[in-house]
Amino acid sequence: MAHTHPSAMSRRSFLAAGSGAAVAMYVSAKTLGLEPGQPSANNRLNVAAVGVGGMGRHDIAQAAKTENVVAICDVDSRFAEQVAAQYPGAKIYADFRKMLEEQKDIDAVMVATPDHNHAVVTAMALKLGKHVFCQKPLTHSVGEALAIKELAAQAKTATQMGNQGQASEGARRICEYIWSGAIGKVREIHSWSNRRPDISPRGIPRPKETPPVPDYLNWDLWLGPAPERPYHPCYHPFAWRGWWDFGTGVLGDIGCHNLSAAFKALKLKWPVSVEACSTHWSAPPEITRETAPIASIVTYVFPPEGDRPEIVLRWYDGGMMPPIPKALGDQNIFDGDGTLIVGDEGMLWGDRLLPESRAKEVGDPPKMLPRSPGHYEEWIQACKGGPAPGSNFVDHAAHLAAVVLMGNIAIRTQKKLFWDAEKLRFTNSDEANALLNPPYRNGWSL
Repeated sequence: MAHTHPSAMSRRSFLAAGSGAAVAMYVSAKTLGLEPGQPSANNRLNVAAVGVGGMGRHDIAQAAKTENVVAICDVDSRFAEQVAAQYPGAKIYADFRKMLEEQKDIDAVMVATPDHNHAVVTAMALKLGKHVFCQKPLTHSVGEALAIKELAAQAKTATQMGNQGQASEGARRICEYIWSGAIGKVREIHSWSNRRPDISPRGIPRPKETPPVPDYLNWDLWLGPAPERPYHPCYHPFAWRGWWDFGTGVLGDIGCHNLSAAFKALKLKWPVSVEACSTHWSAPPEITRETAPIASIVTYVFPPEGDRPEIVLRWYDGGMMPPIPKALGDQNIFDGDGTLIVGDEGMLWGDRLLPESRAKEVGDPPKMLPRSPGHYEEWIQACKGGPAPGSNFVDHAAHLAAVVLMGNIAIRTQKKLFWDAEKLRFTNSDEANALLNPPYRNGWSL
């Protein structure tokens, strides 16, 4: 059924990931009573993992350093059995709903399914009072991000999105440089990723072949809330990211890493507009409706606020890159993934102040933020009553994911879209609004 809109070791080191400094403290009510979410008598959490074929395997290994792993859930029995073998006593499941309904000793859940299943798993866990760690992007759609933010606020449990770089030293230095005035007033943000189509296949139509479903895979559960379609190995494992029904393209994959620090440092809220150009401009519908483009440029405009001027944020992928700033001459800084924040008096490439003359003049920024014990450690400590994690759903992750995912709607509609921050809708496109909250397959809901 359609869900309703409510009243989102790192694989790489991201210099420009978010700051994640948490100053607010809260203690979950669940932690103070004898309900799910409370650490066990020896102060070790009972943690379950949903989706362990990729980053989920790494995520649960981080929690296992100090906590109990009590359940492993994956629709692919190969992955479930391989990972569960490392944790004697952990029960194995294919269906997360069965796991959460039946295993009452679970305190916390780590979610690393394909993007289209993030919200349904996270929502159920939050409603049951569990702490949740969910990989980025937090959700598959803007509407889901808004719903998860509301559920997390109601649950008052510890939450964290898997944009690990937000806990880094570099993320804090970005904020401190900007807050100390080292680059003056920020007017532009450029962020890019060169993820290749052979790593994340896109710009392709749906396959016509319908091979049999492997005996190790529960295809119906893999689809979850996504529309029905035949199994094909081009979707599972890993290759799902470029398919709109399952993934969120390069922007959804990397945007929550690259843009987190800028959102925190500049306190970015909603953009007034978002538009995109991409290799989809001349592609037929059988491609544009199925997969993300091979390359795209997405432009967000954030309105002035207080003494901060208008900020234009541009995202580039598939080999598209910003112009090299004049101050850098012919120095090419745009290889790989990264972010450049441009101010009136200098710029930040990750946490490196440029040009060099400005860096020598300014030196290191003053330390204004507490340092993180680590991305996973933030979440585990919060589960036990510590500070809210730096990428918790309520204060940061859901909003960041929602704005990032707005860019995909601009790519798919090929229109300049204008946003009403009060009504949380686009003002000029019914097509775009329909993509804010796509319907779920029958039998699925938040």
